[in-house]
Amino acid sequence: MKNWGERLKKVEQLAQSFQLHPLATRYKPRLRQPSSVWKLFPRQTMAISFAQSCKEAVHVFALEREKTPLGQRIYLVTSYSELWHYYGTYPQSLMHCYEVIPEGAVCKLYFDLEFHKPSNKGADGKAMVTSLIQYVCDKLMEVYGVESSAKNVLNLDSSTEDKFSRHLIFNLQNAAFKDNIHVGRFIHEILQPVLNRPKSGSSSDPGMNFVAKNSETCRACAAPEEEASSGDVAKSPHTKRRKLEEKDLSFLQVKNKDGQDCLFVDLGVYTKNRNFRLYKSSKVGKKAVFTVADDNKFSAKAEKGISVEESLFLASLICNVSFTGQRILTWDIPETRKVDAFVLTVAKKDGIQGSIRRWNYFAAEQLLVYDIAKYRWCENVKRFHKSNNIMIVVDLKDEVWYQKCHDPDCRHFRSSSYPLPQEICVSYILTLDEEDQAYLMDDAGNIEPSQAPQSSQEEPVDVWGDAQEDQDFLKSLDDFEQNSDEISDQLMLNCLAELDSQ
Repeated sequence: MKNWGERLKKVEQLAQSFQLHPLATRYKPRLRQPSSVWKLFPRQTMAISFAQSCKEAVHVFALEREKTPLGQRIYLVTSYSELWHYYGTYPQSLMHCYEVIPEGAVCKLYFDLEFHKPSNKGADGKAMVTSLIQYVCDKLMEVYGVESSAKNVLNLDSSTEDKFSRHLIFNLQNAAFKDNIHVGRFIHEILQPVLNRPKSGSSSDPGMNFVAKNSETCRACAAPEEEASSGDVAKSPHTKRRKLEEKDLSFLQVKNKDGQDCLFVDLGVYTKNRNFRLYKSSKVGKKAVFTVADDNKFSAKAEKGISVEESLFLASLICNVSFTGQRILTWDIPETRKVDAFVLTVAKKDGIQGSIRRWNYFAAEQLLVYDIAKYRWCENVKRFHKSNNIMIVVDLKDEVWYQKCHDPDCRHFRSSSYPLPQEICVSYILTLDEEDQAYLMDDAGNIEPSQAPQSSQEEPVDVWGDAQEDQDFLKSLDDFEQNSDEISDQLMLNCLAELDSQ
């Protein structure tokens, strides 16, 4: 018993010692972690350019600020996980947050739905949402062969006493659209029966008078050598079927607050670099936030280390689409792309008239994947394949390109990486510094201008002197080192003092 008492006393002494002198301080997460990206920009173009040049998987978000001119926004570049980490911590700064859907980015099918309640007293919003989801799911199967249901659709509600407001985000299984322009063209086409209906009152609404262009060129880009045709819808359907669909879609016609005909579906949200309000965010000056609707059928997949709330947040993001295994759905629009000309030079080597069959852009990975036709040279077998084409992958992050192959024997092959031409690289943007930001966020979540605005009549002061002088100075030191046995500390100090005096 005596030994036991001594041992117990020693344990108590050790416990007291550890309390007074812990082995390590308790970890406190900070806003600016070394491995994170959290940069604020005054203009959307600057933010998008920076995000495209980042090695990390980052995205652009727009922030509306209180007590500023209505509609004024600043732009945040960060990762999904980083934003979610601080989303609830700094409601003052992040409560009016929008996802920026970049031009050309692969994205989900999405809808913005609303109507003015006092002007549509007989309208059943929930039933309208249910009918629309079912109709769109039917069209996805008919046009692309993609199976879906209400269980794939995240249904978010931001309704008030005066307005019925919903966001629908389709989380399809292994399928997404090439970009939101293709989404808009697909939606315009499948809603043609109601868009073409005779309307009472004013017909000045541009959305109601839209006529889809290039509808005969609908195409679904799928896995290698796989295409889905949309001919049934894109060509000229039978008159009976059109009339039936027109009758079935009559519920989509609603009245605005002025009593004019308008559409339940907002057709204006499929534009380049669109800002789309986030789950749990409100408009500036408003209190209504987007929450999960009580008639929502979607449930986010639980992943290790991710809460249900974060899973819903990730499912609500339009551009949160994985690169791997996705079938890319398109509604073709003839457009030119900045690296197309370079890729064509690869496809037309040695006098062979190769061409670009189609391309897909994956925003998170910053990859452009070109499907090449009529040019089958494979670096793996060192010859032309007899029937299978190749792919050219352009990595905008690492500023390289490489070749992959459709041939089953080369399925896992990736060629050597080759540098992109300097004129199509964006590496210079990596030189952006903290002082390039017009705004900074401190540890308390406050967003303030990073520096006082300068007069347009004055040249900015270069605190560190002329960059060319610095380079000349370093070159001189390098030459001196190579031609001298030793550089004394005093000589170094004299050189630095002489530079500072200039």
